[in-house]
Amino acid sequence: MAAPSNSMSGSGPEQKARFASNTTSFQKKSRSNFISIPGTRPSVQNGQLIVSTGVTSLDYVIGGGLAVGTLLLIEEDKYDSYSRMLLKYFLAEGVVCGHSLYIASAREPPDEILQELPAPILDDIASPRSEEAQGKLGDPDGQDSMKIAWRYQNLPKVQTALASSSRFGHYYDVSKAMDTDMRQAAKCTSFYLPDEVTHSSAAESSQMNEGYRALLRSVQGAIHSQGFDGSTPQKSRNVLRIGLQSLGSALWGDDICCSESPGHAAGLTTFLYGLRALLRSSLSVAMVTVPAHLVQSRAIMERVTKLCDTAIALESFRGLDTEANPLYKDYHGLLQVKQIPHLNCLVCEVPDSKDLAFKLKRKQFTIERLHLPPDLSDTVSRLSKPDLAESAKLLSSGCGSSTPGKKHLDF
Repeated sequence: MAAPSNSMSGSGPEQKARFASNTTSFQKKSRSNFISIPGTRPSVQNGQLIVSTGVTSLDYVIGGGLAVGTLLLIEEDKYDSYSRMLLKYFLAEGVVCGHSLYIASAREPPDEILQELPAPILDDIASPRSEEAQGKLGDPDGQDSMKIAWRYQNLPKVQTALASSSRFGHYYDVSKAMDTDMRQAAKCTSFYLPDEVTHSSAAESSQMNEGYRALLRSVQGAIHSQGFDGSTPQKSRNVLRIGLQSLGSALWGDDICCSESPGHAAGLTTFLYGLRALLRSSLSVAMVTVPAHLVQSRAIMERVTKLCDTAIALESFRGLDTEANPLYKDYHGLLQVKQIPHLNCLVCEVPDSKDLAFKLKRKQFTIERLHLPPDLSDTVSRLSKPDLAESAKLLSSGCGSSTPGKKHLDF
């Protein structure tokens, strides 16, 4: 009788080779395609490479940070103090992360803006003791916890501070200037309009004026010469942060702030269209401030907003009657999110609260949820006894109108 075949046995070399080839047919998907650049990370919502604006609460509001290749528009406040501060935060974050900078201004030399960058706080703001204290305050089972009604116990607590669970970006002290050695170590390209504009370019036929044409050529040259568009190989990849101050003002030669029917109505929009094309094809991100309260035509401002990826507006209380209002004593202005980009998804990341306010503390600029405290003072207006009597008389006459001649209701 023939011996049984050993085909089911695993001891043969052919069987082992076949088993090894079957086990390696499925490979684990790797995430090596993400670009590793200091100061960047992939977005949780859409996987886009993002950078921090320098203000952690602003990063939380716009969906985690600024996506590389996008444009952030900031509508300036009336006196251009807080929008200028956001621009300095944006540039300071680039210095700390080792990014390259590009600064353009028509009002002041870019070197003066660099000298006013806030100093970074390298240590953690929240210490373990403070976190432990906050945990005890938020513990409903603690011995000293406030006893509230059961119907309000499970409602979400009001949190004014805006912050994500994972820290991204750095903190800065606006009361101190950045160290000179750290500031000089950053690679920065400057564009000061009075020194850059030449009269020879005035004869060119374009919808953009002389200043915008020179600025767009300068930005394109900086992106190409430093290899941010991939034309020149870089030893280590980096991000270019572009900060443009007060575009659309008369200092740039634009007249959209001077007339409702300006001669260069499409100058700023044409420039933003070209700038956005440069950003899309390079490792760069831009922040642009525009004096929206001075633009005469609302249609032009709406087109400017649509050409930007992210748009926020700052409304300062300074010089207004709202500044003396005791309800807003803890804030310095309101912040409105006008536009958030749709990147690699059908819907955008909408902030959970639209009532936002900002305030400048002694050392830090923060954005919080607008939460008005209850008025518990003794000066609250109440209905007086004559008013209550008059209201009761009107109510009784209204109820008795259907049954005339009867003082009491019969049940």
